[in-house]
Amino acid sequence: MKKHEYFVYIMVSKTGTLYVGVTNDLVRRTFEHKYSLKEGFTKKYKCHRLVFYEEYKMINDAISREKQIKRWNRNKKENLIKIKNPEWLDLAIDWFGSHI
Repeated sequence: MKKHEYFVYIMVSKTGTLYVGVTNDLVRRTFEHKYSLKEGFTKKYKCHRLVFYEEYKMINDAISREKQIKRWNRNKKENLIKIKNPEWLDLAIDWFGSHI
């Protein structure tokens, strides 16, 4: 039986633009963001660094959390990141052999 995993994540650009998303494949989705493979916000604003993620078993929980975080102001989002990743390191730095 396939294990279901869903992730809420935050990507950031070098200039500090934040993007909040949800996916069932964090590695694939991060790769798409890092290498600008899909048109949209993260390609336009170059949000290539994964700085936060949470895992969920149920898609509805992940979507609810994504919506909650998206409603937050920037300061609250930054504080969430700082709790798990105080230095805002790229959590996917070693996932693809090289980084942007």
